[in-house]
Amino acid sequence: MSHDNIAIQIDELYEPDVDAADLAAAVAATLRVEGQPDAEVTVVITNDEEVADLNVRYRGVEGPTDVLSFAAQEPAPGFVSAPEAAAYLGDVIIALPFTRRQAAELGRPLQAELRLLAVHGVLHLLGYDHAEPAEEAAMWAKQDTILEQMANSK
Repeated sequence: MSHDNIAIQIDELYEPDVDAADLAAAVAATLRVEGQPDAEVTVVITNDEEVADLNVRYRGVEGPTDVLSFAAQEPAPGFVSAPEAAAYLGDVIIALPFTRRQAAELGRPLQAELRLLAVHGVLHLLGYDHAEPAEEAAMWAKQDTILEQMANSK
């Protein structure tokens, strides 16, 4: 299945550890479930330092995190929205070293954790949040549904 609307960019150092096709499939499944199969998304797999820099610059939070989402149509300070690019949802940035540690702590395979973070990040691009308990319950349920559908289709 072609995912021409999904770009997966992986820092060269991490290419052996990441299944780009699986990440693209996770993004595609999320877009399909949300009724936006043709929306465009970029997923970037990078290091903790890059994510920590973005985290402090755009969220005011020190240190790395597992995943950040930057919606194209709701730009953060310093980003310019391009109305003619309405199909472009935005960017999902994942810190691989942070994710590797997190997966180990949770006893999950790295690729499963990356898949979860890709789904999570795209849901943020689509307007989901988890600041409030009801929002979190809805977002987590949606993630679980998408990941179960992926597991059942293999």
